[in-house]
Amino acid sequence: TRVNGILSYPVSICDGSLSRLCVCKVEITEKNPSGYLSAAEIPLPRLYISMATIFFAAAVVWTYTLLKYRYSVFKIHWLMAALAYTKAVSLLFHSINYHFINSEGHPIEGWAVMYYITHLLKGALLFITLALIGTGFAFVKYILSDKEKKIFMIVIPLQVLANVSYIIIEETEEGTSDYALWREILFLVDLLCCGAVLFPVVWSIRHLQEASNTDGKAAMNLEKLKLFRHYYVMIVCYIYFTRIIAILLQFTVPFQWQWCQEFLVEVSTLIFFVLTGFKFRPASNNPYLQLPQDEEDLEMDEVITESGVLEGIHKVKKTSNGRERQREVAL
Repeated sequence: TRVNGILSYPVSICDGSLSRLCVCKVEITEKNPSGYLSAAEIPLPRLYISMATIFFAAAVVWTYTLLKYRYSVFKIHWLMAALAYTKAVSLLFHSINYHFINSEGHPIEGWAVMYYITHLLKGALLFITLALIGTGFAFVKYILSDKEKKIFMIVIPLQVLANVSYIIIEETEEGTSDYALWREILFLVDLLCCGAVLFPVVWSIRHLQEASNTDGKAAMNLEKLKLFRHYYVMIVCYIYFTRIIAILLQFTVPFQWQWCQEFLVEVSTLIFFVLTGFKFRPASNNPYLQLPQDEEDLEMDEVITESGVLEGIHKVKKTSNGRERQREVAL
């Protein structure tokens, strides 16, 4: 860091009967051999640029998957792609911001603003996507209930407040009273957001349990029930590693190894993104996304095939993914 200041002190002249104020300008520069970053922050620029590259590669693979199975793609799949690209761009700007802090001793305002904007978008997209997947939107149903809409009305403002708190913490000196206050606000609001996205998953699990016992499509509902239970465990593990274990790691490791906290957070986020994408991938053979066939349709098939008058008539029938159609000849 660089510190500029003015030092004033009285100076006595000869017999001490007269005195005057002498003003001196003092400039203090604190710098490591490799730059202005502390020992705990020196690896961060390389860490962030490396993780940005990995997230961008994962986003490209996900986009290729969406284009390959475009007939099975829902809008939420594109939202997941937008989240992956936003995460990669946010890490890129974060790396650039730390690079200029290391070389200049202070952040460049333009790059810092770009990082804060992308960080805000990434946080909002993350919790919106988690909540939509947790409600089963597009996978199980296409309409959100009133209580599920209230979750979004709670999560989005809380996430905005969390990001504002983060920006204030980044721009405030660590020793000030405002820093401690906004740090506590950030931790509390972030935990509230994480807890709020668990409610839709619990509601979806309960809904699928009830449906498996009532509608006669137990096999398909049990598969989806198994998926959402896995997703619930994934969210809990993600919150545990990125919020609790990371904080404990920060207070237990030596000072020069505190960058491992950021490494743990980014790696945990990457694993969570990859597992979520794999579980909800848009493939026609994905058993979790197949829509069950109605028994009435099966009965109608039998009626058509039993009638000799309708022999040779082609019937158009939906496939299991609800998008593609195939032609079948009635025997």
